[in-house]
Amino acid sequence: MYTVDELNDLLIDLSFSEDIGDGDHTTLCCVPEDAMGQSQLLIKEEGILAGIRIAKEVFHRFDPTMEVEVFIEDGTRVKPGDVAMIVTGKVRSLLQTERLMLNIMQRMSGIATMTAKYVEKLEGTGTRVLDTRKTTPGMRMLEKEAVKIGGGTNHRIGLFDMILLKDNHVDFCGGIKNALDRCAQYQKEKGLNLKVEIEVRTFDEIEQVMQHGGADRIMLDNFSVENTKKAVEIINHKFEVESSGGITFDTLRDYAECGVDFISVGALTHSVMGLDMSFKAVK
Repeated sequence: MYTVDELNDLLIDLSFSEDIGDGDHTTLCCVPEDAMGQSQLLIKEEGILAGIRIAKEVFHRFDPTMEVEVFIEDGTRVKPGDVAMIVTGKVRSLLQTERLMLNIMQRMSGIATMTAKYVEKLEGTGTRVLDTRKTTPGMRMLEKEAVKIGGGTNHRIGLFDMILLKDNHVDFCGGIKNALDRCAQYQKEKGLNLKVEIEVRTFDEIEQVMQHGGADRIMLDNFSVENTKKAVEIINHKFEVESSGGITFDTLRDYAECGVDFISVGALTHSVMGLDMSFKAVK
């Protein structure tokens, strides 16, 4: 299994490969090899900045001689006109790294900004907002990092660091009890001690989970606010409780006030708008 740093390196290498191919012929034809310059990252929209750390990796992986001066760190609220960093180096390098850096930083900053809005909406409830696996292929680590920068909480990273028995798993296994029994046996055989969450669709399934006891968290799938409140009372702190499905920004706090521990929100990563910014030459 790759480390986070190795995954980031693979993403950067692949991204340069698909963008530059056999050469940035536009830059190569008009910019002398020894030309030096500076570019600044200019913020054009209010939000939460995210991606400075990986941006520096992009620059240094492409050209280790590039110098990055950071003025605004990840997690800072920014406004139009702010200059987040100035990069000094070969003009060819500045031009060839511009788009990848912007693609990453705009998306990460958009995710952090969206997450911060959800976190603010939940303030005072004790409920935490979770991300999901609905991420851009290859960018999951960065998108989940952006969620944390925005004040959110990461759910499982992938299929390897937590067991989440969803409705299809339960149905294919023949029910709640069979799914939890097989889960316990598998962990015992493999010497694993992973946290177990199970999705439920009805009050009867909640009762089955509670009778079995083989889970750490219960996910309430597409429960109404009224039924969520009733479910939380039934569970009565014996398991962690997560709400998921059909929850909008407008109904977010209603669900939180039912007493759930977590609300998972796919919109944090799957449909977010990037934060507007540009990388312009310093004249």
